[in-house]
Amino acid sequence: MEKQGTPLLQMQNIKKDFFGNQVLTDINFTLGAGEVLGLCGENGAGKSTLMKILFGMDVIRETGGYSGDVLIDGQKVTFNTPFDALAAGIGMVHQEFSLIPGFTAAENIVLNREPVKKTLLSEVFGDRLNTLNYKAIAETSAKAIEKMGVEIDANMRISDMPVGHKQFTEIARELSKDQLKLLILDEPTAVLTEKEAAALLDSIRKMSAQGIAVIFITHRLHEILSVCNKVVVMRDGYVVRDVPAEETSVSDITKWMVGRNVEAPAAAPDKQTASAASAGKAILSIRNLWVDMPGETVRNVTLDVQEGEILGIGGLAGQGKLGIPNGVMGLYDAGGHVEFDGKEIPLNNPKACLDASLAFVSEDRRDVGLLLDESLEWNIAFPAMQVQNKFLKHIGPIALRDEKAIQEVTRKYIDELMIKCTSSQQKARELSGGNQQKVCLAKAFALEPKFLFVSEPTRGIDVGAKALVLDALKKFNRERGVTVVMISSELEELRQTCDRIAIVSGGRIAGILPASESSEEFGMLMVSQVK
Repeated sequence: MEKQGTPLLQMQNIKKDFFGNQVLTDINFTLGAGEVLGLCGENGAGKSTLMKILFGMDVIRETGGYSGDVLIDGQKVTFNTPFDALAAGIGMVHQEFSLIPGFTAAENIVLNREPVKKTLLSEVFGDRLNTLNYKAIAETSAKAIEKMGVEIDANMRISDMPVGHKQFTEIARELSKDQLKLLILDEPTAVLTEKEAAALLDSIRKMSAQGIAVIFITHRLHEILSVCNKVVVMRDGYVVRDVPAEETSVSDITKWMVGRNVEAPAAAPDKQTASAASAGKAILSIRNLWVDMPGETVRNVTLDVQEGEILGIGGLAGQGKLGIPNGVMGLYDAGGHVEFDGKEIPLNNPKACLDASLAFVSEDRRDVGLLLDESLEWNIAFPAMQVQNKFLKHIGPIALRDEKAIQEVTRKYIDELMIKCTSSQQKARELSGGNQQKVCLAKAFALEPKFLFVSEPTRGIDVGAKALVLDALKKFNRERGVTVVMISSELEELRQTCDRIAIVSGGRIAGILPASESSEEFGMLMVSQVK
């Protein structure tokens, strides 16, 4: 590991805003050859934006670029595309896989760089008639897999692979590039089993020993301490700590990640107190819940939600908070027992939940929450039409859509939630992220449920939209008496919105505290059972 001389990477005074919203402010750090840097921060802290700048992602250029300097080996560089970054020796493994399912691991490893060999025809008619050199492909992929230090079958098709081996194929592809100096790993262990994660950490150590620097982004903080030389903690677009890994702990990192002003406002004054909520009857009881959801750990959750409260569920990423609503609502395989309003709710049955008057606003609004190519009217009315036969008019045995009722309910929520759109006929795809989120809420509100799960309601939306979404949830709870469970990575938003907050750690409920407790108390719960 390089200790002296010019650092491999220097990031100096990096600033970035998206349409006037400042997301990075004066980011500075250095990284030497062979060093492993752990980059920590809550969702929305700015980690991904910073890595997009370093890797030359198109979205940075398309939104006005950035200010500050990136230096590689002491020379200022400007990467306009990822190809520029690759040419400079920077590789990146993203959270989303970019593999071709019908190809083998070996074919994916050499993709777009396939070795070819001349044939008699290509000698006469040109290089287009060269053929693939399968022996060289096998050798290149075998060398990359050996360099990685994790055994995978190079001849297996990606579509047949377990998810962990897909992740290793992505890493091997980067390691097959001879010029690689720096590898960015964005949440690489989120989809891995504990055994696979341990193998990946060994692989990172091996890369470091070979002189390859690594930026390792993960919410599993014990992995950072296990493998990194230094730790950089980001919060709200700033670097708040840059320390040697040996001089810190999981507890310290967590405090730095969540440690905003401890005296920040807690529950709104018009909300009931946590003790009042806990004195009511339990409307939802969860017992020994496990959920099989990729990237989430839900092992044994037991939780009671009191009628009429807003209960927050928080915790670090991957510890299980997102898995709870997805498991209860039947989107992923789950086991255990759930009782709602005195009746058992069968798991793995989304319709049974909806029939029992539960609703869910998913964290994945684009793929689960919205019909992107349909109108706002259809998005808002369709679930209630499908589940509850609302917004229909009957002519004899025939049921037709009640266009007037659909328009009225859509306009009602456009006004209430201040959804910015050209009309109720506009396609959901054409709205901004914040307005898409409001449509997801409107869709749930139109079901008029007794109980609402809302997962990451403010992720990826601007400050003004956040306030409006949170106010809408509080109003929905207060005026209609709907019990709300809000799952969020934003601890301060939970403290300002909820009565009580349950923290999930290691797949279990680590504790439940009144929202008025300090950030530090919640931070300690977050790391109490981290696995």
